[in-house]
Amino acid sequence: MNVVIVGNGLAGTMAAKTIRDLDDRASVVVFAAENRLYYPRPNLIEFIAGRLPEEKLYAFPADWAAKNRIDLRLGTAVRRLHPSEKSVEAADGSIVRYDRLLLADGASSAVPPISGADKPGVFTIRTLDDARALLEYFRTHPRVAVLGGGLLGLEIARALRLRGAEVTVAEIFPSLLPRQLDPPGGEILKARLEETGLRVLLGVAAAEITGESEARGIVFKDGTRLDADVVVLAAGVRPNTALAREAGLAVDRGVTVDDRMATSAPDIFAAGDGTEHRGRLYGIIPASFAQSRTAAENICGRTKIYEGTVPSNQLKVSDLPLLSAGIIRPEGPGFEEFRLSRPASGVYKKIVLKDGVLAGAVWMGTKTGAAEIAAAVAAGKNAAAWKADILEDGFDFKRL
Repeated sequence: MNVVIVGNGLAGTMAAKTIRDLDDRASVVVFAAENRLYYPRPNLIEFIAGRLPEEKLYAFPADWAAKNRIDLRLGTAVRRLHPSEKSVEAADGSIVRYDRLLLADGASSAVPPISGADKPGVFTIRTLDDARALLEYFRTHPRVAVLGGGLLGLEIARALRLRGAEVTVAEIFPSLLPRQLDPPGGEILKARLEETGLRVLLGVAAAEITGESEARGIVFKDGTRLDADVVVLAAGVRPNTALAREAGLAVDRGVTVDDRMATSAPDIFAAGDGTEHRGRLYGIIPASFAQSRTAAENICGRTKIYEGTVPSNQLKVSDLPLLSAGIIRPEGPGFEEFRLSRPASGVYKKIVLKDGVLAGAVWMGTKTGAAEIAAAVAAGKNAAAWKADILEDGFDFKRL
């Protein structure tokens, strides 16, 4: 069996590994547009912060692909798919035929329609080259504005602050992390970030990035101004769908797949940040991992179903542990919300019940109980008998 994988990010690399584990004889070719071995993207933040040297970025040794007989073609993008011929055409003109194809080319940084976004001094962060360019420019341009108060924006702000930068985060919504936190939790996080020296502006929308030959600041739509030498755009990502669309595959917001991760074209599968499953784009590591495993097993002739992923993020924001899982801002009947707030210590806990069943949780400022509440949300545990008791320190999750 000849398998071609487009993309060597998390989904592509884990799929290649799984295919090799399941089928020792399969031919596996992986095309990578970036001339780099696979590295987990969260490592870029630690690299920017100066906490992780470049040689420690990568997930596997340099000879991993060769030892596993995976034909890894770094710096070689695929420019066209030919589903009727079951082949792909690479940017170098080479043609490779496949029996099964996996699209795992991920997503690209979204660039909002802001005047001046193409000026020198304006950056997005998606690749190691992006991070290198930012650090090089930052050496002589110490004032930084980060447009976007989501996970990526706050992590970049923290990393540059550790480098000694003067950093302002500007968020269009009225609270930080609007997808992971509700407003009360966002206020506690904002206070903690400001204690570290970050400046946070909420409810502001950028209209223009100023400067003649390079970025010099931002004008917001309300007329206020912010001086900055560096502007980092952290406005999310855009699924890479051009290859699939041009090849005639079904595409909505992402490349659409069924529960087997199969696309609308025979023998073509998709997984990762560019994939849309049951109308959802996930863009999170657990989903990419599960999708890649599902796709790989089906490529190898097994039957595996992907049921979806309960959105869950467990990370540190400015060294503050944060878990966000499931529904955080409920709408509609049948929901109950319970909170525990200790602003002085940065602790904020919240659970959301739907007809007594755990539907979502926030656990910020403490790791104790975070893994347990995440598992309980994923399992849909009934918590009607305990409700707010779950938020107390020392709650025994075995009772659920």
